[in-house]
Amino acid sequence: MYAARGVLSVHTERGTSVVPANRLAWVPAGSSHYHRAHGDTDMRIVFLPASLARLLPDRPVVYLVSDLAREVLLVLTGPHNYERSGRAYDRGARARLRRVLIDELHEAHEQPLQLPEPRDDRLRAVAQMLYEHPEDSTPLADLGKRIGASARTLSRLFHDELGMTFYEWRTLLRISHALVLLADGHDTTRVAHACGWANPSGFIAAFTDIVGTTPGRHRAGLR
Repeated sequence: MYAARGVLSVHTERGTSVVPANRLAWVPAGSSHYHRAHGDTDMRIVFLPASLARLLPDRPVVYLVSDLAREVLLVLTGPHNYERSGRAYDRGARARLRRVLIDELHEAHEQPLQLPEPRDDRLRAVAQMLYEHPEDSTPLADLGKRIGASARTLSRLFHDELGMTFYEWRTLLRISHALVLLADGHDTTRVAHACGWANPSGFIAAFTDIVGTTPGRHRAGLR
């Protein structure tokens, strides 16, 4: 799945992945999932035959999309019946393009904007509070008091179950929320404040580090 314009969120049992236009999501056959488009989204989907699908991971993955992979995706899903020089691409040409796409994905880096889904009830309670209020900057110790768990216990659970610190998880949650707000047309300053940053510069730095481009450039690319 690829958003030539806009933002997708892809939900699997592993968590939620946010997929802006510089990434693509691979979901293997048989994986339970659903997706949602945010803003004015141009979603493209390419189905791969089993012979090619088995060359990719057997789990959902988000890749950084190369310029070549992007162009291949656009051709394979184009509105003009894959026309070239006045005639439609034949089946063999499309098969070769799919092979090029596979080769590009083999060279691509996994770039997940994946928010892991907690399983422990205590983590789920903390996560739910922040899902509802991503701007909340309450320290972990105080969040723990609301649910009857110590900061030390919660920190261990974040590390052991989700593979990241509470700060890393909350930052990823906020960036995921920011991508949705930007797709809905909100400006950088408003998004920064809505996602818990006191000033836009801190938000821009965190967004650029995770997404690979500034919020302004990302928003401009959505138009």
